[in-house]
Amino acid sequence: MNKLFHIFKVDEEEAKKISSQPDEPHNHEFEELLIGIEGELEHFIDFNTTKIQSPFVSFVTKGKLHRVVPKLHNGKCDIWAIRFKSEFIPETTFQLYSFYHTQANLELEKGHCFQRLVTLCEMMYAETQQDTTDLSIIRQLLGVLFTMIEAERKKLEPQDEPIQKTQHISFGNFLTILEENYRRPVGVEFYAEKLFMSSRNLNIICQNILAQSVSEIIETRKLIEAKNLLISTEKTISEIAYELGYNENSYFSNVFKKKAGQSPGKFREEMKNRLIS
Repeated sequence: MNKLFHIFKVDEEEAKKISSQPDEPHNHEFEELLIGIEGELEHFIDFNTTKIQSPFVSFVTKGKLHRVVPKLHNGKCDIWAIRFKSEFIPETTFQLYSFYHTQANLELEKGHCFQRLVTLCEMMYAETQQDTTDLSIIRQLLGVLFTMIEAERKKLEPQDEPIQKTQHISFGNFLTILEENYRRPVGVEFYAEKLFMSSRNLNIICQNILAQSVSEIIETRKLIEAKNLLISTEKTISEIAYELGYNENSYFSNVFKKKAGQSPGKFREEMKNRLIS
């Protein structure tokens, strides 16, 4: 996508077309937000497939291997699809990574609150149809849209205490630094120093939010990228290990097998067979 921002509708006809010939799992260099008014979404992300019915919100961060297949429900499908480059709303993008790191899909309830999201999509689309599109207007509307989505998400979760809010900010900052450095052979101390805190405090924050240690999150991020490279490239296992900061191919293979339950080679073979079928 060459544009900074693009919004379009997926209707019944388009859903049937995509469902009949779904794309293979892929990643892209832009962020993608789906607002489901009618229909159903089959979503393959983080190597798991889930189905979600409207009304829903689904957000896919840049670089995540995924596949979305819109489907009719009760004969209907009506989904707003919004794509934008990270730099379009840079002050918000990394915050979104924190919010949606392990929860790409969000089921909502029909009513006034959800309708406000739809109205914002309609306003953004209308602006793109003007002879001269004002991106500053769209940028503001998109920011409001994510603010409202976050408000809806919070209704479905226990309210955060002040200390938890501070921890979420620190966790979001950690994810930002992790995205920039996970391929490097650096450990917990590196990230803690970048965040001006102790390794112990960073571990506490990660345990509170994801129930994982910093080391586990780093390895998980490496594992997801390893799976991505095994599926989407023809690179050798040794090349992938080196690219992800592992000095020894055998160590990488052992870590992969421990976390994924199978060797890198077996995973590549199984996933390719599954995608073909």
